[in-house]
Amino acid sequence: MLADHLPVLRLRLRTDRLELRLAASQDEIAALADAAAAGIHDPGFMPFSFPWTADGPEASARSVALWYHRALGRWDPLNWDFPFLVFRGGRPVGVQSLGGDRFGLRREVDSGSWIGTAHQGNGYGTEMRAAVLHLAFAELGALTARSGSYLGNDPSERVSRRLGYRPDGEEFHVVQDQRRHLRRWRLTRDDWDAHRTHEVAVDGLDADVLAMLGLDPPA
Repeated sequence: MLADHLPVLRLRLRTDRLELRLAASQDEIAALADAAAAGIHDPGFMPFSFPWTADGPEASARSVALWYHRALGRWDPLNWDFPFLVFRGGRPVGVQSLGGDRFGLRREVDSGSWIGTAHQGNGYGTEMRAAVLHLAFAELGALTARSGSYLGNDPSERVSRRLGYRPDGEEFHVVQDQRRHLRRWRLTRDDWDAHRTHEVAVDGLDADVLAMLGLDPPA
């Protein structure tokens, strides 16, 4: 089995309504691409630094499929990024990523996400980020987590505030030849613990998975 060689494929995060895991088949990646093609955001507002949704449904779907394969293909224990698919009722409805650069030393993670428009407004955004934060803080020993959202991306900002993130400065980027204002957010371990919102079950986190994250198993 492929999971014998890529143990991260065995990792599962479960909340009351969602399951987060890597794709078990090419068909699941195709279903994720279909979810992206069906729409993610208002065409008048670009929430991403790289505007991968700007060229229409077909290009968005292809971008998602290529991104997923690149995320696994360039895996590095010193700089990893989990491209978790978010499943609701057995179908992928979006993505929740979790990344760590020299995590074993820095103990800090970054996250990013999107969810199809048909599934927005149900609290899934909070639930899926709560799942990866549980993995980071409760299971991997993170000390801080970072996120960012462009001014006007109110849903993302609400998720960050609800989960206990605090403002951490600002940046100005150029996206589609426009100046964009990015708000940074940072979550400490204590603030995460004080704002837990969901029960999360973690399956498949073993010594082999920890090794792929550049971590030693618990003593």
